[in-house]
Amino acid sequence: MDKCIACGACAEKCPKKVPDEYDAGMGTRKAIYVKYAQAVPLKYAIDPAHCLKLTRGKCGNCEKVCPAGAIRYDDHERELNLHVGAVILAEGVETYDPAVHDTYGYCKNPNVVTSLEFERILSASGPYRGHMVRPSDQKDPKKIAWLQCVGSRDEHLEGRGYCSGVCCTYAVKEAMLAKEHANGDLDAAVFYIDIRTNGKDFEKYYNRARYDQGVRFIKSKVTYIQQDEATGMSRIRYIDEQGLRKEEAFDMVVLSVGLGVTPQVRDLANKLGIEVDRYGFVSTGSFRPVQTSRRGIFVAGACQSPKDIPTSVVDSSAAAGVAGSLLTESRFTLTKTEEAIPARDIRGESVRIGVFVCRCGTNIAGTVDVPAVVEFARGLPGVVFAEDNMFSCSQDTQNKMSQVIKEKGLNRVVVAACTPKTHEPLFQETLVNAGLNKYLFEMVNIRNQCAWVHKDDPDAATLKAKDLVRMGVAKAQLLEPLTEPVLHIEQTALVVGGGVAGMEAARNLAEQGYHTFLVERDKALGGHARFLHKTWRGEDVRQYLHALIEAVEKDYRIKVFLGAEITEVEGFVGNFRTQIRQAKESRILEHGITILAAGASEYQPEDPFLKESPAVTTGLAFQKMLREKDFRLAEVRTAVFLQCYGSRIPERPYCSKVCCTQSITSALEFKKRDPARQVFILYRDMRPYGLREDLYREARRKGVIFVRYQHEKDLRVDPDGKGVCIRFTDCVLGREMAIPADILVLASAIVPESDNALSRFYKVSQNEDGFFAEAHVKLRPVDFATDGVFVCGLAHSPKPIDESIAQAQAAAARAVTLLSAKTIAVSGTVAWVDPVLCSRCGVCIAVCPYSAPRFDEKTGKAAIESTICKGCGLCTASCRSEAIHLKGFETSQIMGMIEKGL
Repeated sequence: MDKCIACGACAEKCPKKVPDEYDAGMGTRKAIYVKYAQAVPLKYAIDPAHCLKLTRGKCGNCEKVCPAGAIRYDDHERELNLHVGAVILAEGVETYDPAVHDTYGYCKNPNVVTSLEFERILSASGPYRGHMVRPSDQKDPKKIAWLQCVGSRDEHLEGRGYCSGVCCTYAVKEAMLAKEHANGDLDAAVFYIDIRTNGKDFEKYYNRARYDQGVRFIKSKVTYIQQDEATGMSRIRYIDEQGLRKEEAFDMVVLSVGLGVTPQVRDLANKLGIEVDRYGFVSTGSFRPVQTSRRGIFVAGACQSPKDIPTSVVDSSAAAGVAGSLLTESRFTLTKTEEAIPARDIRGESVRIGVFVCRCGTNIAGTVDVPAVVEFARGLPGVVFAEDNMFSCSQDTQNKMSQVIKEKGLNRVVVAACTPKTHEPLFQETLVNAGLNKYLFEMVNIRNQCAWVHKDDPDAATLKAKDLVRMGVAKAQLLEPLTEPVLHIEQTALVVGGGVAGMEAARNLAEQGYHTFLVERDKALGGHARFLHKTWRGEDVRQYLHALIEAVEKDYRIKVFLGAEITEVEGFVGNFRTQIRQAKESRILEHGITILAAGASEYQPEDPFLKESPAVTTGLAFQKMLREKDFRLAEVRTAVFLQCYGSRIPERPYCSKVCCTQSITSALEFKKRDPARQVFILYRDMRPYGLREDLYREARRKGVIFVRYQHEKDLRVDPDGKGVCIRFTDCVLGREMAIPADILVLASAIVPESDNALSRFYKVSQNEDGFFAEAHVKLRPVDFATDGVFVCGLAHSPKPIDESIAQAQAAAARAVTLLSAKTIAVSGTVAWVDPVLCSRCGVCIAVCPYSAPRFDEKTGKAAIESTICKGCGLCTASCRSEAIHLKGFETSQIMGMIEKGL
């Protein structure tokens, strides 16, 4: 059932109808039927009492037609003995089931759905084919409410006292998607306790929903939901922030359900003898974020704690990297090298194009007339074969395509399916397996560009799909095989930055057998961790840091350069040459990969009074005072922590992520030393995400007072004797308040280096906030678009020490995928210069973001370094002499597409 994609092909072919008592009002049931949850199909299941295959040994139609291979009648339990050197647990989690404690009428009201079910409603392959309707009557909803923290931050029911971390952001996403899907103006409202959009760029997403899209955010406590039988509306009763009881009706209610550990994880942890916490999550430490309590067993993903996709992907690479450090001596001893199939020489052959049109379940076929597109493709010039597939990306279809290419003698292939951004490499691999050059392939996106954008106009979608296929075939006729240059990779690494992230990356690389240069511009290792006192779990940062520095300095594979700065960089993936200056001396470092762990800094107050007052300090400075037991703290009777200082403002619209937890940790430690002290935390939204919620609860129990202030109104800090007086407007009372304090701790923003020279040296980009921009937030969260360069730590985004370590280990693991290969083939889609036409104007050199063009010393004309070129086409489009061409996107190919598409 885990592989089931709910396409319905199995139920369609099932011949066996079952008695009426199996009909739950959702249509005629068969022996294989869809399992519903509030009118939303989740998975299909076989009824063993009526299945002809199970009861009589006949039929089996469902197994034959299932495109995902989710049904296997001959499958049975087998016992396998595997001898391994390391184990990685990536068991995942399950969503909270609101039916267990039906507080909100989930079981009775069909218009109350979970967030996962709402995703299915919006999906083009869902029950309503992407049309957002109310489940009870299939009418367009005018008002939808999201209820946050369902099954999270609540110790009363199943003891899930933690924050699930992902719910706020996915609710924001769903609200915005709902407004896009709506016919007319949709009123979307999110009922929340605290909005916790503390991931990279998540705060901007929240601001966009609130201020640009008009999503309402209501801080409240929902007490009851009542269904109006006459109208189908759900009446939500809640207490707002001012303590007033209110009521509002909505067409639909979406429960933002939290994440929890599955029984399978608990059982497996018990069998493996590894520790779990009180919630059942696999226990790890801040300094070993993917290491379980048993050596050799590692963990990745949400079974360690609730987390989103980017963090889970980082964890998976980190776990692989740490496991790899244990298995260094065994690397490649069991590896089988796949023999490359030689590409067929197509010179002299007539054009023979095969067109494969994907149905993608109902994602495409639900809107586009796929058979009509196939029939149209058969009549195009050069096409000798055309067919449709249920799922072109499935393994069985890939095998079939490979066979068709061989049998039909195809020498060019066009696939009309989804986006090439995710699937083009897969189809290119199919061509390689069939003996064709991978560049004899063209992909047409009829899902995003036809089925999705024209979902309400099937005729227009079909017509456009035909047009795109015609254009794809026109280009395919002119495609030629391309070669990929092979580079040898220098077997050394460079890590820039000697903080925790940089040192952990260097240590992991060294443990995996690679010599590493570690360059730090400061005169000491450690970075900002030198000022930290304890982690949120209570672990001693100084002790860990001392051991880490000692390990790095003693490792013969790591060469440390302190007080060194990078002055120049040449080369490309596999062959970098970095020049550094240290103590007025310069030297060249040759390395195959680069990891940027340059860190960030704590925002310092600019206001003269805050800067000079001895009663005002920053979060890092206060931690240092706690660690050193500063005598000045003994006189403090009242302390105030001010959150979001320098964060979540127009100049820095991001959340600095660590501040809330850091303030709570410091407040608890400060109050622990003298419980009679008064400690206040002034906040906008408290964001101790994940398991850190327990710390927040503990602080409230121990007397730390949390006060929410209105950030839209002025907050003033005035001198008050030896201390200060903080004046602000309270959100609950709606009036100005004043708190005299002996010390004010500013929870300052994490600030990157805005115009970082490393960005220019290594041809990598920074986002609007100044943090380095990864290649893809989910698919490649530690890679840059520039091959061979990786990122980790605060240089990527604000994060706590455990996440910085995990990201450093992930970056090292990703780097080893290149280093261990020893050679790398770079893309054949690169630019080239016709020197006869080149006028030496230099425009190509000026516009290229990767510094691939240069003037040839012999000819004086422009030339492209193919190993650096990314095939972006900027130089091609900018060349006034039309001397530059882009392989795979030649002018004749582009113009052929345009002419055939007209």
